[in-house]
Amino acid sequence: MTDWFTTLDGLRTRAWGMLARGVADARHPCRLPTVCTTSPDGWPEARTMVLRSADQGAAVVTLHTDLQSGKLASLQVNPRVALHVWLRPQALQIRLQAEVTVQSGPDVRPLWDKIPDHAQQSYGVTPPPGAPIGAALEYVKQPDPATFAVLSCRVMQIDLVHLGDQHRRAAYSRSDDWAGQWLSP
Repeated sequence: MTDWFTTLDGLRTRAWGMLARGVADARHPCRLPTVCTTSPDGWPEARTMVLRSADQGAAVVTLHTDLQSGKLASLQVNPRVALHVWLRPQALQIRLQAEVTVQSGPDVRPLWDKIPDHAQQSYGVTPPPGAPIGAALEYVKQPDPATFAVLSCRVMQIDLVHLGDQHRRAAYSRSDDWAGQWLSP
């Protein structure tokens, strides 16, 4: 049997498997990808977010956020994100580019109801996330399902780099049904 990183299908399948593990295991590195947007004035923005789902068949990943956060203004101007994960034990870098749809209100209420009370504290901060405050703890957490949103990220491109003894890199695109193409690392 060949190693997973020696074939295009094996490499892509491993990456999606790692993303799924990140959803299921809070200690897995894929649980906390770096998510990048572009601000309304053109600056790159990077933040750590929690990966909430990873569906290889649909090529969709989801993240949760507060509707009041600054990233929503960025996504209104440019509804695209890049996600990045480094998996040291696998020597694997995963990069995804995705188009984002923001879902909120009654459509996501069933997801809100499944979020533990301690995690609901992240949605409904006053003043809103990123607003200036006079002291470090001068804010109030009041869970509010009206501020809860799901970022549904329709993956368009995948770039995978395996940094084993021999480096390998591959790119995959929704436009060619994820056939894959080897690239120079």
